[in-house]
Amino acid sequence: MSDSNKWVACWGNATSISNRGEAIYAKDLTLRYPVRMCFSGTMLRFRFSNLTGTEPVTLDKVFVNHTPITFDGETSVSLMPGKERESDAISYVVQRGDTIEVSMYMAGYTQMNSGTLITGPLSKGYYAYGDFADADKLPLDLTRHTNWFFFLNTIDVLTSADNHAIVCYGDSITAQSWPDYMSQKAFGTNVSIIRRAVSGTRILRQYDCITYQAYGLKGATRFPIEMNVAGATDVIIQHGINDIIHPVGTDVNPFRPWSDLPTVEEMERGVEEIYVKPAKAMGLKVWSGTLLPIYGWRTYNENRETMRQAFNEWLRTSPIFDGCIDFDAAVRSVTTTKAFADGFDSGDHLHPSERAYEAMAQVAVDKLMIEQAYVTAR
Repeated sequence: MSDSNKWVACWGNATSISNRGEAIYAKDLTLRYPVRMCFSGTMLRFRFSNLTGTEPVTLDKVFVNHTPITFDGETSVSLMPGKERESDAISYVVQRGDTIEVSMYMAGYTQMNSGTLITGPLSKGYYAYGDFADADKLPLDLTRHTNWFFFLNTIDVLTSADNHAIVCYGDSITAQSWPDYMSQKAFGTNVSIIRRAVSGTRILRQYDCITYQAYGLKGATRFPIEMNVAGATDVIIQHGINDIIHPVGTDVNPFRPWSDLPTVEEMERGVEEIYVKPAKAMGLKVWSGTLLPIYGWRTYNENRETMRQAFNEWLRTSPIFDGCIDFDAAVRSVTTTKAFADGFDSGDHLHPSERAYEAMAQVAVDKLMIEQAYVTAR
């Protein structure tokens, strides 16, 4: 590798526990994930994760388009439970705008524990019954679309040293569309957008029951693993609303005791100790992202709203951050500030609409790329 090139993550996702249903095993299955390249480069490497699995997972065949992805020269790999595995560096020339397809085939019974649900205009995958990892196209009659991303965790490209990655860290808000819209808006610049988000996650707690296991790992467990991002310079943290809205009392839900409800001060301390200090130690800039309106959400009450407002004020003003991306201000109503603006509510009064996600992406682009002069083309 020459001095003018370096490894930079060009696509990334978190790894969490997939939703627990009646069946947790697959057999004779192909997974395929198309990824649009945001950078040009000459080599690729791939990280696969069985972080939340309890059994080894064998990927019998792994391809990027028709090129085998190898592991110590082998064309199959076993992912150990609780571990991640990086591939060999693959000589593979890509141009910005190319779409590569990462395909995996699992022949035998495979525990599908390690997967995360993400959505957005750039986030789609497919599964097919049978071995089609090296096929030009998946057979229409045996294939379905999926937004569950299993095992594939990160793609790095050997690219210009001017390129770098911004990490979007959070919960379901970030697992949905705004990082994809941010990627679209940043396309053509020297910035990649890496999503590290798991729906339902909290800063301070996690669930250890099959009902809510898919709500993911707590911040102290997630963050050190998810921040393994080549070429990262910044992280946006938009996290904490589930700490506020989840507890309802064991008389309502045995898994959501009132003792799980933190104080605002505990949330602030958690963000500083779990996220900000480690990120700064990595040499990253840290951007806070305010929490969005929850008025009308099924567990909404004035106490939770007071907590959200207080936490947001801290996120806006604390000197521990390099700056604040005020997502709340971008999507809230002007007249009823505790609610979404018209057309910006998905309908559940917690998650934004697609229009609102685009607005979130724009405010993030404006804050990081214009003010910090990261844009090379728009």
